[in-house]
Amino acid sequence: MTKRWSLAVLAALTLAAVLAGCASSGPAPTRYALPEAVGSAAGVEAQHLLLLSPPRLAHYLDVDGLVMQVDDITLVEARGHQWAEALGRQLERGLRLRLAARLPDTRVMLDEAGVSEPGALSLRLEIDRFQGRHDGQAVIGGQWQLRDDKGSLLAMDSLRVEAELDDDGYPALVRALGRGWDSAADELTEALRRARR
Repeated sequence: MTKRWSLAVLAALTLAAVLAGCASSGPAPTRYALPEAVGSAAGVEAQHLLLLSPPRLAHYLDVDGLVMQVDDITLVEARGHQWAEALGRQLERGLRLRLAARLPDTRVMLDEAGVSEPGALSLRLEIDRFQGRHDGQAVIGGQWQLRDDKGSLLAMDSLRVEAELDDDGYPALVRALGRGWDSAADELTEALRRARR
């Protein structure tokens, strides 16, 4: 995203706020879904089991609108450009599918209850950055933890991914965030493989 586009976003948001005060209704927001992962999941005969907890989002990300970082400290939630489904659900489902495709010997299942099964590994993520940035990058950040079936910590690390936008605009931002989530899945796959050695 160029500076020109960032200023246009701010101008559009300001105009939208002014118009919202003058009219009771406006155009429906444009809604976006992260690109789907491709691949197939392992069957019941898989050798390993990975339980994925739903990612915990920073409060400012747990909103309807896409988030744009317009300078070093200012974050703006877009009112006219929103997620089609809660971001946390999209991230969980997308990561589950991406990991399953990269780890064909592993069943990757959602761990909603927080209870592990014998021999299973569990993966927990906290996401504190999932936004566009004024310099034309989509940024993803957070921390992950990998635990064994008794809850002992096997590995943990920060997650820092940047993906350049191919073009200006929100569709390009969503696609770049999808590519960034692919890269995050690659990092997590390698961490899982290391933990099994």
